[in-house]
Amino acid sequence: MTTEWLGVIAMYAVAVLLAIPLGKYLARVFKGDPTLTDFMKPLERFIYRLGGVSETADLNWKQNLAALLTINVVWFLLAFGFLLFQGILPLNPDGNPSQTPDLAFNSAISFLVNCDLQHYSGESGATYLTQLAVMMFLMFVSAATGMAAAVLLFRSFLPERSETVGNFYVLFTRSITRVFLPGSLVIALILAFNGTPASFDGKDTIVTLQGDTVNVSRGPAAGMIAIKHLGTNGGGWFGANSAHPLENPNYLTNMVEMIAQMVLPIAMIFALGFFINRKRFAWVIYGVMTVGMLLLLIPTIVTELHGNPAIAQLGIAQPTGAMEGKEVRFGPLASAYWSIITTIISTGSVNSMHDSSMALSGAMELLGMMVNAFYGGVGAGLLNFYYFLIITVFISGLMVGRTPELFGRKVEAREIKIASLVALLSALLVKGGTALAAWVFIQYNNVDWVVKPSAWLNNPAFHGFSEMLYEMTSANANNGSGFEGLGDNNIFWNVSTGFILLLGRYVPIIGPVAIAGLLAKKKYVPESSGTLPVDTATFGLMIFAVIVILTALSFFPALALGPLAEYFSLK
Repeated sequence: MTTEWLGVIAMYAVAVLLAIPLGKYLARVFKGDPTLTDFMKPLERFIYRLGGVSETADLNWKQNLAALLTINVVWFLLAFGFLLFQGILPLNPDGNPSQTPDLAFNSAISFLVNCDLQHYSGESGATYLTQLAVMMFLMFVSAATGMAAAVLLFRSFLPERSETVGNFYVLFTRSITRVFLPGSLVIALILAFNGTPASFDGKDTIVTLQGDTVNVSRGPAAGMIAIKHLGTNGGGWFGANSAHPLENPNYLTNMVEMIAQMVLPIAMIFALGFFINRKRFAWVIYGVMTVGMLLLLIPTIVTELHGNPAIAQLGIAQPTGAMEGKEVRFGPLASAYWSIITTIISTGSVNSMHDSSMALSGAMELLGMMVNAFYGGVGAGLLNFYYFLIITVFISGLMVGRTPELFGRKVEAREIKIASLVALLSALLVKGGTALAAWVFIQYNNVDWVVKPSAWLNNPAFHGFSEMLYEMTSANANNGSGFEGLGDNNIFWNVSTGFILLLGRYVPIIGPVAIAGLLAKKKYVPESSGTLPVDTATFGLMIFAVIVILTALSFFPALALGPLAEYFSLK
């Protein structure tokens, strides 16, 4: 057990130690300062010429959002077409069929928005071509989209008044060439040398020790698994994701994948501090997010190590903790750590089955996605944290009787309205989507409606409700993990979560970027003795209180009907 604790501590410590210098590097990259990766400039200039982009031209916030949304529409149409016809396209050695229109709709959107909510099993629901040309391609560009959008915010913190906030195309391109491509190459090599497949061979036939003959899927998985974690995407090459022995062969690869999905979200926090030269402010943000992470992680580890109370009541000892749905090579401690990190960071990959987590663990996983601002995805974490920051500045200003200001710029009605609408939308999508699913389930339980709703749930009562709540929460948070007792590959779930995926991704990008653009245009007022400082522990505590209050008021009733009710029923 001591070794397991050391492993978890080492995973977190290494991620933070790497994130600090990486944050400095990111700030230099996005400022345009010289870096070791400047050898990529010729490739970048070629891309700019190919796309007709001026590297030196800055855009205003509306032009940047138009660029972001337009190019995402193009990627969606291409991905949708590939998935609809993958069965007749090349690089399909296992003969996998094309996806149905509703599944292709959901899959294309899901990977486009960095969620990777897979309503199909990777090795049988996609071909080598679509795994690479659709899923893996979208993993790169969706992560780069989030990172570029976050950097657009950075400019609004600077004292210079400006009509422009940067160039999305330039930031997007640098994210790929300077961060995701080199980082993914290193991770893919580590995985390949530890047994993850990296060839284009089809299924292999093996005979087990029991004498059974089975077909084992393979393919060029190492590269996709690398970017799935570095870009906080989460979609698995195999259906079991990182619980699969070929996708995550041993404890070393488990550590590498865990560190990979943590390092950039944390590095982006420090990059903000270096970019605007306000390191204390970055540490305040990091502190708030870390406290939030610990408050979710500690109860999860405790409940998983104590095992299932229902089994304990039978007089059966559980010396290794709750092992249902866990891989023996990882155990409950590393699995509990992964489950919280992957849900607060929005990666959504799994090395254990979340549906088998203890009820309290499930509640913590859901809370991590409902807040969606404790580290968060690459770029998306800061975007979600930003609207909590704006609300906190506004409330704090009113409490001390001053006009709310953020780094010398007044936060007025227009900004607070946008931030409030973004915050309210999250609750509407999650609870409204779950309510709709529950209504359809009850209303059409005994009716064959596309797929009989009674076949949705493999678990009754509280846990069945949690499965539906988790699916809608995961879609809204662009997370992608799931309580896989839910039968979700049908028209209702494919279409409903598809629209929630779109709104849950783009509104939290549009809102903060719009606020940043509006603030950047305002007159800068130098800070004085009466200015509310936002780089203190007191202000950090205020932000944390706002996050907790908004989340508790919004989501506690839904949690009480699902995982919390299940938790108390096992007592």
